[in-house]
Amino acid sequence: MTATDRAVELAIIAARAASDRKAAEIIALDVSDQLVLTDVFLIASGSSERQVSGIVDAVEEALFAVGAKPIRREGKSAARWVLIDFGDIVVHVQHAEDRVYYALEKLWKDCPAIELPEDARGGDGVVPDDDEDEDAWFTGAASE
Repeated sequence: MTATDRAVELAIIAARAASDRKAAEIIALDVSDQLVLTDVFLIASGSSERQVSGIVDAVEEALFAVGAKPIRREGKSAARWVLIDFGDIVVHVQHAEDRVYYALEKLWKDCPAIELPEDARGGDGVVPDDDEDEDAWFTGAASE
């Protein structure tokens, strides 16, 4: 069994939204053979709690716009590891330090990766230059 077309579509939309907020190391895993509850895990990293929150907000807004509503959300108040369950996909947005520690991609290494378009893969985690407005950076309004 493989992830449904709808799940892959939602993962790409969520990944693009995360990338727009400068998320790093965005990956999508097809977990449909391992789990009955969801088809895709989308994993993304932020370099601060503020950025993690901004990424989560962007993902929720983008998926809401295409009719996907979260069933459950956990971790938003601490913004270290936020899990958003949309049914077809589960989005994990982690602080970069927590991403390294928990290593979800290693835990789910037997699951095939879903190829994401170039504009949905995220950045390299580079922080803004001193002359950039940090608030704009984490909300996705920084100049490019």
